[in-house]
Amino acid sequence: GDGWGAFIGYNSQWDDVVLGVEASYMHGKFGGSQTDSMSRFFTDNLGYTDSVTYAGTGTMALSDMGTLRVRAGYAVGSFLPYLFGGVALGQADIIRTAHIYGTQVNPGAAPGFQNVPFDLSATDARHSRLLYGYTAGAGVDVMLIGGLFLRAEYQYARFSASIDTDVNTVHVGLGYKF
Repeated sequence: GDGWGAFIGYNSQWDDVVLGVEASYMHGKFGGSQTDSMSRFFTDNLGYTDSVTYAGTGTMALSDMGTLRVRAGYAVGSFLPYLFGGVALGQADIIRTAHIYGTQVNPGAAPGFQNVPFDLSATDARHSRLLYGYTAGAGVDVMLIGGLFLRAEYQYARFSASIDTDVNTVHVGLGYKF
């Protein structure tokens, strides 16, 4: 997906070591889905033979994400490589679907009733759910001119919800140092 956002923070520098705290916000379209299924065949003690398939799908669409993080870097000329870690909050739509289908066979039943198909499904949709988790990553700030700097970073965020989700993003942006 893609998105846009903003960041604000405060840094303190001792010689070449930079420590800071930062908040960021990102709005966009992030997410994914996972589908899986399994089938089983069994015969019960009444002589019925069942073939059952379960298929499940989980999707998550993350629209907003914010982080509060601490960062530590080491200034090398015009470059500031850094690492960060903190907490992450997000807002997402979560949809889970279960589909169970198959056939029950009873060879002793009257003709026309020997094969009985079944098909059941259910969906659970939760919109605008608040997610929480943690974030970590690395980046580099490059001083361009005056207080203007270019930032490039990789961010990993892990959210815990009814569907646990990992979000990997790459950010590129401009900032101004006061």
